[in-house]
Amino acid sequence: METLAIFFSLTAAISTYAFWFYLLSRKLTGLKVYPFVGSLPILIKNRKRLHDWIASNLRATGGSATYQTTTIALPYLATKQGFYTVTCHPKNIEHILRTRFENYPKGPTWQKAFHDLLGQGIFNSDGETWLIQRKTAALEFTTRTLRQAMARWVNRTIKNRLWRILDQAAEQNFPVDLQDLLLRLTFDNICGLTFGKDPETLSPELPENPFSIAFDTATEATLQRLLYPGFLWRLEKIFGIGAEKRLKKSLEVVESYMDGAIEARKESPSDDLLSRFMKKRDVDGNLFPSAVLQRIALNFVLAGRDTSSVALSWFFWLVMNHPCVEQKIVDEISTVLKETRGSNVKKWIEEPLEFDEADKLIYLKAALAETLRLYPSVPEDFKYVVSDDVLPDGTFVPAGSTVTYSIYSVGRMKTIWGEDCLEFKPERWLSAEGDQFEPPKDGYKFVAFNAGPRTCLGKDLAYLQMKSAASAVLLRYRLSLVPGHRVEQKMSLTLFMKHGLRVFLHPRNLAAA
Repeated sequence: METLAIFFSLTAAISTYAFWFYLLSRKLTGLKVYPFVGSLPILIKNRKRLHDWIASNLRATGGSATYQTTTIALPYLATKQGFYTVTCHPKNIEHILRTRFENYPKGPTWQKAFHDLLGQGIFNSDGETWLIQRKTAALEFTTRTLRQAMARWVNRTIKNRLWRILDQAAEQNFPVDLQDLLLRLTFDNICGLTFGKDPETLSPELPENPFSIAFDTATEATLQRLLYPGFLWRLEKIFGIGAEKRLKKSLEVVESYMDGAIEARKESPSDDLLSRFMKKRDVDGNLFPSAVLQRIALNFVLAGRDTSSVALSWFFWLVMNHPCVEQKIVDEISTVLKETRGSNVKKWIEEPLEFDEADKLIYLKAALAETLRLYPSVPEDFKYVVSDDVLPDGTFVPAGSTVTYSIYSVGRMKTIWGEDCLEFKPERWLSAEGDQFEPPKDGYKFVAFNAGPRTCLGKDLAYLQMKSAASAVLLRYRLSLVPGHRVEQKMSLTLFMKHGLRVFLHPRNLAAA
């Protein structure tokens, strides 16, 4: 009898949950929702083409009441955290990122998953903790000294390392993985800018660096936490197994490296971001302790490395497939360098571009922006819903659920960017005369650098670094894809190329051109 009572109680509980899940899912619009498993079967089926699948679903909603918005329901017991509202409607994105900013924080799921790696750093915090770091960083990112420091790191890395590697590859006619080289370049630059310590991962030998490897391992292990219900990775952490074991070991290496960087800066302050934050005070008026400084620095490293390198990888791939765009870029760089360095072509490639020269490259900036429109470095972003809300297009979002705004999908909507939205067309970013860079009037049509109060502070520095790297490669070389190499998206929070970008380098004859 007792066993029978337990059976009936369990059956009643499961039935109640299924009925609740069904009723709540009826209030939402989107993919078909099955009892218990929600939309999970459809999600698993399309996991290898997730971003394009999301975009196609959002395009299919164009004629419905929930325009460019859909819902994915995943089976998390007794919670609304299993409901993901996905949108690419610019008005919805503005509502989330600006109008009702306080109702859409990072949220507990994201913060708990990233806490061990990023702590309460600027990219993993909300409220006052986020605000004071934001204000401090905003003051520093507007200084000319930081811009000059960035220029020094970028130009030195290009001249002394990247060019040597590319020259050797061209002379010996062997291919390089350009994505890997760009990751190493931006990693060295952001580490130098952030805490004044060069890991030297970009060098002719392409060495393995313990800090770089540990940082990558920690990032990947942390991302896995977002793919599973919280109790699963917490169990792994308790028992010290799987990805959590790798995360713990890699964090020990990362923290040891950062301790050394902090101690070095205490003894010899410089113009890097870490030295600047060491002089600042927290909300209570105290200097930041070393543990907090570690996480602040790691936040900037995480944000500054992958985004620029991934964008450049897709840029070079697009340029290879659009020779007319490539020629316009080379012509523009040549015109600027003729004005600043004279007619001697050899002088154009003796030194990387100065940032003041890079500022004049309008068409190149348009090509980079067009790349980010089609292949944003962060294709999807997530926000937690604090209280029940209705988005501008009429979509209901329940408290405790997640709202995802699909940056990747925004660039693929004809209703937003026109019938030619899938074409690589830098001209759409230029004035009618073609001499001015003109972003869309609606700033929420392009949120590759975020928008609202969390707009990326390093946006201008990122453009300048990308312009410098792009010019350094294209002035010297024409690129061609290794025959048979497949360019595919890697399904992660950052839009890496799954197999890298393997290319041959062909010296460019600027004098003949």
